[in-house]
Amino acid sequence: MKKYHGNNTMKNYHIPQPKNIRNFNGSFAWIDHRLMRNGFINIMTHHDMGLYLFLVLAADKNGVSFYRKEKICEAVSLDYNQFEIAKDRLINMKLIAFEGYSMLSPNGYYQILPIKDEAPDYSKQITQKISDELFRG
Repeated sequence: MKKYHGNNTMKNYHIPQPKNIRNFNGSFAWIDHRLMRNGFINIMTHHDMGLYLFLVLAADKNGVSFYRKEKICEAVSLDYNQFEIAKDRLINMKLIAFEGYSMLSPNGYYQILPIKDEAPDYSKQITQKISDELFRG
């Protein structure tokens, strides 16, 4: 069987273990291929990826999960500071939404969002910010 790859070259398609193909029994989680195709993988840190993977795996059919911060940190080996930075980055990238249970609670509802756009160009944003600061009148 022939398959096209990213650079439009055709390669022979081969299944290394054809008698051991995964199937979908019971619950199922999926990661949108646009995470890679739209450039998010290139700008995500390992902490971002770990948190995102956990939230995808924990999500229900609407993309919602509500694990406690402590449990998530324990599961993906993040301290609270690393967790907050990764959570804020994922929100900034529009990959997740978060709504706290209350104003004072660090816990709440996480939602995996559909990937609609290209990944943000942080280098362009930083360059623009520095330029704005340097040349402010």
